[in-house]
Amino acid sequence: MFEQQLLVFKEVAETKNITLAAKKLHMSQPSISLQIQNLENQYGAKFFDRTNKGVSLTRAGEVFYEHVKNVLEILNNAQQQVSSLVEDQREVIYLGATLTIGEYVLPPILAYMSKNRPDVDFKVKIANTEAISQDVLEKRIHIGLIEGPVPRHKELVVESFWEDELVVVVPYHHPWGTRTSITLAELPQERLITSEVGSGTRKVMELALKERGLDPAQLNVTMELGSTQAIKQVVAAGLGIAIISALTVRRECEQHIFKALKIQDSPVYRTLSILSHAQTSQTKDERFLINLLHDRQLLSDILSKDCFGIDSAETES
Repeated sequence: MFEQQLLVFKEVAETKNITLAAKKLHMSQPSISLQIQNLENQYGAKFFDRTNKGVSLTRAGEVFYEHVKNVLEILNNAQQQVSSLVEDQREVIYLGATLTIGEYVLPPILAYMSKNRPDVDFKVKIANTEAISQDVLEKRIHIGLIEGPVPRHKELVVESFWEDELVVVVPYHHPWGTRTSITLAELPQERLITSEVGSGTRKVMELALKERGLDPAQLNVTMELGSTQAIKQVVAAGLGIAIISALTVRRECEQHIFKALKIQDSPVYRTLSILSHAQTSQTKDERFLINLLHDRQLLSDILSKDCFGIDSAETES
């Protein structure tokens, strides 16, 4: 009961809004208010100033908030340590990943983990960067893997683990198929298939082009699609070219379906990052996964194999 009161206090302090806290905790507003009132009565102090716009911590509330965070962290660590002592207890790693990582990076990693950590189970959520970051902050996800811009928060630990290159992808038998690179000035000559406005990949692409002196409005965009797989299918049909993640077309390039061309003027990269909570201790299996992600050579080897551990190039023979 007391732990529940502390969780309620922490959520209200961080959201500064009782209605929002009630929604996140799946509780009624009167219940939230009662929990806060009981805490204030118990400690004989007023923790919140209430206004029409929400609530804010008093000086006493600020002091109490720092202690509440520590107490909840201690209770969380105690729960994890006790659980690890239970006989035949299987570890569960709660993972979050953005779409490209979830579709093209995570599957071979999970296959490798399954082989080397057979007693570990995974619960994976695929969502956008904002949702993954929030779940890490609220400790619903232990490890988040995101692409593109990283959110700033004092309780988020951010570690980069891969530089993903954006490449120009053309059908293998395209006139440019004999080349290994292309200049920015040549891009407007071809029909371009892109992801929809607002997608992470498109934002990175347009920002990179602007920084390199090419106005994205000059591109001959003939089709906007909602998924990487759809873009790949349209490009394979010969309806245009695309600027997408090299990770997402590795297999098709090895199978001579696509040719990936580097941008000569200045290669475009985006950072893939690991998110974790600064106040949460990691289990040995979570550390194993994070160390794997930081091992560039091992990760490269894993990503070059399919789910059965067979080199993609071997599947051609």
